Amino acid sequence: MLLSAIISLTSLGVALGLLLGLAARYLKVEGNPLIAEIEQLLPGAQCGQCGFPGCSGAAQALADGSAPVTLCPPGGRAVVQALAAKLGVDADLSSVQDSVPMMAEVKEEICIGCTRCFKVCPTDAIMGAAQQIHVVFREACTACGKCEEVCPTESIKLQPIPVTLQSWYWHKPLTGGAA
Repeated sequence: MLLSAIISLTSLGVALGLLLGLAARYLKVEGNPLIAEIEQLLPGAQCGQCGFPGCSGAAQALADGSAPVTLCPPGGRAVVQALAAKLGVDADLSSVQDSVPMMAEVKEEICIGCTRCFKVCPTDAIMGAAQQIHVVFREACTACGKCEEVCPTESIKLQPIPVTLQSWYWHKPLTGGAA
């Protein structure tokens, strides 16, 4: 009795697995390869600063031509130039600013614990409770600025990430005759 149940469930699992494998192969929907290439050029922070829910939504809008190539603030000039080259359009770099990596920081002396900041944080980088001081997790913060906008006491500010052994990087050398 037990052996027949094991055999029947195993055969059912194998048959359904094969059926799912065949369905995945033959019913696969081909996507636009340009969207995948554009998404590889974007920083992948999924911060939403561009107005889209993530980098895949921004890549879709760029491929459709419904968004400008200057839509990604964290990417800076390098990403704008790469996107313009990929899409074959001209980019106005006058409004694009390169910025250092940032993170939100809570000034504990003026935080009232209103909980507005962690309700709007897209990455759950802020921890706190009502009438408690809040804290920002550096590893999870994408510096989208949404918490800074809703803070009634202006206790949250975007600050450059302090240089530590984990965040320090070697700057690329200048090219093109600069000595």
